[in-house]
Amino acid sequence: MALADSARGLPNGGGVSPAAGSGAAAAATGGWSAFPEIVELNVGGQVYVTRRCTVVSVRDSLLWRMFSQQQPSELPRDSKGRFFLDRDGFLFRYILDYLRDLQLVLPEHFPERSRLQREAEYFQLPDLARRLAQARATTAAARPAVLHRDGSLCADEPPLLGCLEAEPAEGGAAAASAPSPTASRSPSGGPLLTPSQSLDGAGGRRSGYITIGYRGSYTIGREAQADAKFRRVARITVCGKTALAKEVFGETLNESRDPDRPPERYTARYYLKFNFLEQAFDRLSEAGFRMAACSSTGTCAFGPEQGGPADDKIWTSYTEYVFCRD
Repeated sequence: MALADSARGLPNGGGVSPAAGSGAAAAATGGWSAFPEIVELNVGGQVYVTRRCTVVSVRDSLLWRMFSQQQPSELPRDSKGRFFLDRDGFLFRYILDYLRDLQLVLPEHFPERSRLQREAEYFQLPDLARRLAQARATTAAARPAVLHRDGSLCADEPPLLGCLEAEPAEGGAAAASAPSPTASRSPSGGPLLTPSQSLDGAGGRRSGYITIGYRGSYTIGREAQADAKFRRVARITVCGKTALAKEVFGETLNESRDPDRPPERYTARYYLKFNFLEQAFDRLSEAGFRMAACSSTGTCAFGPEQGGPADDKIWTSYTEYVFCRD
């Protein structure tokens, strides 16, 4: 992947206004800077606070040019005055770690090396991008060949994330245990286990439980004469084994609150990037899960207690659905 050019990503295309030229030149030579010593960054909604000398530690990088060759007024900010970068806020933590001491240290189970390499290339950190590329190449060389169901190669991701072991010659043991075309298709014609499928050593699917939860509320007027006012579901939470959750929901799973959880550990901190329960149910059904149980609790409060009309009742409920796959 080609690195971004020197002007890409800068709010004004990389140029410096004439009025700001002298200040930028002084900053570039390590002298006076219009930026504060402590800078606050909003990267894709995630807030980071660091020293200016950290973000400019790699010369000729994107951040170095932004915070040494431009003025604060030329950079975009959010509503609270933080410098804003429209990039992946959760991967930026590793970019910032690298800028602190120029060392690459990743968790033992880190499935997003390719995305982090893309971020390194965007921020124009060639040494970091090179290290990530080498690590990916080493991992791919040590991993057995794997194939997607459509025949495409899957060299960068483990078989758990939608890949199958490469099948031996026709008539081998794997051919006998391979699922039939009918069993691998959903009623819509797509793969039954979309977005991914996980197989255990015996050739069957992993068994386990996934719990889906959501919190909702609605308001009913006096004596239920007025129409009920429903709020949309704000967030759908996912609880269960990390590997199963990633298998079923794939890229629609938000792992920001528990980003480094190993595949065989359990978590209750994931949530989905969409707000439709039916969409979650469809994915679970296509992955071979069935609903085993559900429960719901509710509370009621009068409107004035919540800042609403005097005669309104506000009902709040929390519901969980337990799905299992044998």
